Amino acid sequence: MLEKSFGLMFFMRKPKNSPNGIYPIYLRITVDGKSSELSTKRKCHTSTWSPKTGRSTGSKETTKELNAFLDTLTQQVYQAKRRLMETDKELTAEAIKKNMTGADEDKKTIIEVFNKHNQQLKALEGKEFASNTIKRYATTLEHTRSFLKWKYGIEDLDIRKLNHETIAEFDFWLKGIQKCNHNSTMKYLSNFKKIVLIAVKNKWLSSDPFANFKFTKKPVQRHALTEHELNAIATKNFKNERLQSVRDIFIFSCYTGLSYADVQKLRTDELHIGIDKMLWIFTNRQKTGASTRMPLMPEALAIVEKYKAHPRCVVSGLLLPILSNQKMNSYLKEIADTCDIDKPLTFHIARHTFATTVTLSHGVPIETVSKILGHSSIKQTQHYAKLTDNKVSDDIIQLITKRHLIG
Repeated sequence: MLEKSFGLMFFMRKPKNSPNGIYPIYLRITVDGKSSELSTKRKCHTSTWSPKTGRSTGSKETTKELNAFLDTLTQQVYQAKRRLMETDKELTAEAIKKNMTGADEDKKTIIEVFNKHNQQLKALEGKEFASNTIKRYATTLEHTRSFLKWKYGIEDLDIRKLNHETIAEFDFWLKGIQKCNHNSTMKYLSNFKKIVLIAVKNKWLSSDPFANFKFTKKPVQRHALTEHELNAIATKNFKNERLQSVRDIFIFSCYTGLSYADVQKLRTDELHIGIDKMLWIFTNRQKTGASTRMPLMPEALAIVEKYKAHPRCVVSGLLLPILSNQKMNSYLKEIADTCDIDKPLTFHIARHTFATTVTLSHGVPIETVSKILGHSSIKQTQHYAKLTDNKVSDDIIQLITKRHLIG
């Protein structure tokens, strides 16, 4: 873009009726000899106004406040000019004025951009994005709407007005007003950052307001069933058929490491004879799309056999007659109480139990566990697969025994 002549000045304009000498102040922006004017919505007495400097003179507090306001307007003009240049738009006095006042045609708003993003996600549901991911962004959008009403009293906000303060206030609102825990807050802000980066990449926003914001995650205590607790649930005789079914599907997950979403969609045609002549599961993770292959352990195979003739499975082609996640977790709480297990029993604990109690504690290499869980790195697996005290004890005892035999 060629450099253009540019200037700005503040001046007073005498209205038709102004007997007291107090005139309104206007701003004139000039680019290549063509000007555009706008009202500052401020006034000054002619006796204290300096046409040469375009500022009020004197030492009164009102004078200082007026001049500070005019300095701020000057900065806004230069910011609008820079935005136009960065986005390769035509630089004119009128374009600068419209950009300053938000009247330009390309103005984007937060909710508008967020809505479009979520609609695109929804269109790719089941192809590139899991339903839980779509729900998470939908929740973040609703939090954003509520925050804007709380902070600014408005339904939407010009995306160019986003700054570090907005992010810090959103962080406070999520924790202090909405009562989200720290890690949930970080997830919502991470989702919101994706929307902000869309605006930055499209040059609707000149800089990233998240630039100096630190995302931190607090360690979460991950629960897993002990061998004793796992056996207590597996061997418990439930007279209630629904509880029995929920227990069986939970145990299936404990011996496969599959999440609720993966078990829910698992079909009978995803079972195949593997390289070792055993029955294997060949599926893709619902969350990431990563391929997962594993041979069925006897405990899991027994459950598959038990439900292969179940009416729901026969009609739908699904491997197990699983209920909604909410209902599964509700029944699991009842199962925990019945089996005297003092842990917040949820379906996700089955995945932790597989990683710790069923596999790592029995010497299965973490690389194998990571492959079965469908993780992209060992580091990811370590969050699930913490070593149990029993495993540490067994390893040390073996070390002591070996050293004693050698000695």
